[in-house]
Amino acid sequence: MKNLIKVERARNDMSQAVLAEKVNVTRQTIHAIEKGRFVPSTALAMKIATTLNIKVDDLFELEEHDWK
Repeated sequence: MKNLIKVERARNDMSQAVLAEKVNVTRQTIHAIEKGRFVPSTALAMKIATTLNIKVDDLFELEEHDWK
């Protein structure tokens, strides 16, 4: 699953550490999500999107292989 977390963090002038604190996870979790190594739960995805002032479906996008 692709995501625009890094882009939206930059727009909000927010570090991984600050975002992580706001959504109650570690900075490493945010890093892993941004790199596509970890797919967040629905609740975490909604927390991240809300914190970044963007809709979940604008922040995350399914890729072709996600449908298989």
